[in-house]
Amino acid sequence: MPVKRVILEMGAGNDLHGGDYTKAALRAVQDALHHSSLALVRSLGLDSSTIEVDVTIGVQHPAKVDAAAVKASLPRGKVTVRVVKGGLDVPGEDGHDLAAIASAAVAVRFDLP
Repeated sequence: MPVKRVILEMGAGNDLHGGDYTKAALRAVQDALHHSSLALVRSLGLDSSTIEVDVTIGVQHPAKVDAAAVKASLPRGKVTVRVVKGGLDVPGEDGHDLAAIASAAVAVRFDLP
């Protein structure tokens, strides 16, 4: 049976001081997760061990995101994380601080008939 996307949720997160892209990414994923409920898993009698979760994170410096930490933050499912250029950097007025803003797209897929 084909795997079908049943949920696509977006989130935004930031690290207002210090430019920590992983912290911003984790907050973006948590923001997305807190907008969703997987009630359909119980409602349809689906096996939660078959959940596939694809996470895409957008930040200005993708190499500075710890994708393993993002993956570990997801509560269940077979998780994949992809980090791409996106998000936004907002430098401090004095040039010594950076607000890093990340966006996240979390797609949940199931093998459905």
